[in-house]
Amino acid sequence: MKIYTRTGDAGKTGVIGGRVDKDDERVEAYGTVDELNCYLGQAMSFMDPEKFGDLLEDLLTVQHELFDCGSDLALLKTELRPFKVTAEMVDNLETWIDKYDAETPDITRFILPGGSRSSAALHICRTVCRRAERRVVTLARTQEINVEVRRYLNRLSDLFFTIARTANFREGQTDVEYVRSAEVFRRKK
Repeated sequence: MKIYTRTGDAGKTGVIGGRVDKDDERVEAYGTVDELNCYLGQAMSFMDPEKFGDLLEDLLTVQHELFDCGSDLALLKTELRPFKVTAEMVDNLETWIDKYDAETPDITRFILPGGSRSSAALHICRTVCRRAERRVVTLARTQEINVEVRRYLNRLSDLFFTIARTANFREGQTDVEYVRSAEVFRRKK
């Protein structure tokens, strides 16, 4: 099989159920999810498997689920097949958020992205995830989508925030609070 097909040379691309312009809102949405997956792969490459084995395992699952998100977003005609992203996947993210959050010290203020290399990379994932979510919201205004994809991306950005803090904690880095922030987070119970 050849990698190039030449079918996109005129500015159209194939989606599940038809062809659309390469700058279509649907392509923007799943393209941003794909970009996120690339940044996630990069962030994972910065993580020491001895310190982050559990996280790396969970993040590999997320990478597969991001492909599921992209697949659902590329579905032009929703009657062609069932959606892949489910409410259970969102629930699983919440379980991981709670697990990793329990490992980190309390915060009350916004924190600045950074610290360790892996934490900084995970903060990039968080912001790209938020952009992907915005692209999905835009798409959903005019076209049918799997609403679980939107929920998944919303929760996933929370996971990235949490594990960026976990990465700093495991690597002995202290999160830097934004000094002009009011107290916006509640302390853990």
